[in-house]
Amino acid sequence: MKPASLLAAAAVLALAASARADDLDTKIPAPLLDPVGTASSETVVLAGGCFWGQQAVFEHVKGVTKVVAGYSGGAKETATYPQVITETTGHAEAVQITFDPRQVSFGTLLQVYFSVAHDPTQLNFQGPDEGTSYRSEIFAASPVQEKTARAYIAQLGAAHVFSQPIVTKVGTLKGFYAAEAYHQDYLIHNPTQPYIVINDLPKLAALKAVWPALYRPDPVRLASR
Repeated sequence: MKPASLLAAAAVLALAASARADDLDTKIPAPLLDPVGTASSETVVLAGGCFWGQQAVFEHVKGVTKVVAGYSGGAKETATYPQVITETTGHAEAVQITFDPRQVSFGTLLQVYFSVAHDPTQLNFQGPDEGTSYRSEIFAASPVQEKTARAYIAQLGAAHVFSQPIVTKVGTLKGFYAAEAYHQDYLIHNPTQPYIVINDLPKLAALKAVWPALYRPDPVRLASR
């Protein structure tokens, strides 16, 4: 999130009611195409608004072994928070998710991503945060992931799961750069911060309510590594 948002709790409260679409936070169909992974570990990079909430959600998903907040879509030299928030770097705030495909499939992660982790119908903003750095984008780590993601977006669109068109981009991962240390595990360290309370704790509640079989109460903390 941008520093200005920290100083505008009232504005955030006013926007909170419109931050989540009515057709979110409900179960959505599983991908028809979801190849079974044979490796013990895979990674994918997902962008969908402020990385604080994204990291918090996926740290609570069973089968996920590590989640790093960071930047993707731009050059290594511009992968710093002060530069990214200028909206001139091409980067998106994103999370690098490491998971065991024998426990949770890539397609299942996409179900969480599209249903409770963010709103895939919002173009270049999420809730109170605006700009291309808050865009919805899947940075696929393999051709299989890219094909699966594209097929799933087409499937959800054809089924009219959302009342508005999905704007999520799908591209090939070219680089991921970890964010500054103070951004990592931000929700865990700042659970009462107004932005977290309004925008991100509801995502955790939705994960637990909508996908109880996937929810793990103890998050995979990056700081514990």
